[in-house]
Amino acid sequence: MDWYPLINSLRIAAVSCAVVFFLGILCAWYAAGLPRAAKGVLDTILTLPMVLPPTVCGYFLLLLFGVKRPLGAFLARFGVRFVMTWYGGVLAASAVAFPLMYRTARGAFESFDETLAYSAQTLGLSNAFIFWRIRMPACRQGILAGAVLAFARALGEYGATSMLVGYTPGKTATISTTVYQLWRTGDEAGALLWVLVNMAVSALTLVAVNMLEDRQKRR
Repeated sequence: MDWYPLINSLRIAAVSCAVVFFLGILCAWYAAGLPRAAKGVLDTILTLPMVLPPTVCGYFLLLLFGVKRPLGAFLARFGVRFVMTWYGGVLAASAVAFPLMYRTARGAFESFDETLAYSAQTLGLSNAFIFWRIRMPACRQGILAGAVLAFARALGEYGATSMLVGYTPGKTATISTTVYQLWRTGDEAGALLWVLVNMAVSALTLVAVNMLEDRQKRR
């Protein structure tokens, strides 16, 4: 059995999760301090991929990064191509998973008790210290939940991925695109096998996160 779709899916999900983790935290922290009107505009822009069909997101990515588009052609001069490459799958997965990380982290930051930060400032602590040693630990449950949701969304991404990188065995194939291709060609047993693999990986991820949360609560 060719395990490349599993390896590629895990690789794409892990890299995209790392990308949206830091980018989502940065945007969420910035948005949490904005006035209501400005926050509403930024929320609409950053959350839009969550409500759009994944194929629409993939189409917009093609408009931006297609090899015949200005931006895509410019990047291609430096050997960077997102169409029909595995890191194009990272781009597609990051685009659809980002809103989950952003919204969850923003909610965690907004629920943070700012008096803790003010108290730390009176003690002469730097803003960087307050953010990493006080704000982040206090919001870790929400941030961890957002990271898990982003990873799960990236792992199961199909629509935007199929639009941008397609399906090439041994190159761009993921679990989701493999399931569709096997089903389309009448190999229902093979499709079911990959469905079970995807469910097992997702279940193991959730179990690991639950164990981590329980360990943190005991501490």
